Amino acid sequence: MDSGNNSLIQSTLAINLTEDMSDEQMLLLIENRVTELMTQNSDLLFSYLYRLDIQEKKIKQALLNESDAPNLALSKLILERQKQRIASKKKYKQDPPIDGWEF
Repeated sequence: MDSGNNSLIQSTLAINLTEDMSDEQMLLLIENRVTELMTQNSDLLFSYLYRLDIQEKKIKQALLNESDAPNLALSKLILERQKQRIASKKKYKQDPPIDGWEF
């Protein structure tokens, strides 16, 4: 996953993801942080999920999911959402109208 696009996860969840990490490694780091937040500050976790733009309906489904523990299910949602954001940015990426106007 592109490290530039991981910045929202990194800044929000305070974890360090690198370009050479596999999805499984990223999921494990995210899961560890989600587990910590679930036990220490669940309100903050749900605030982060909102900031990461994860749909409330999906959060409720993840928490009721019987095949995965809640912390793992939420972690999968976070990773999935970031992949969607990256795909969307690539799909709708536009060149700047004038050289030097890159964002």
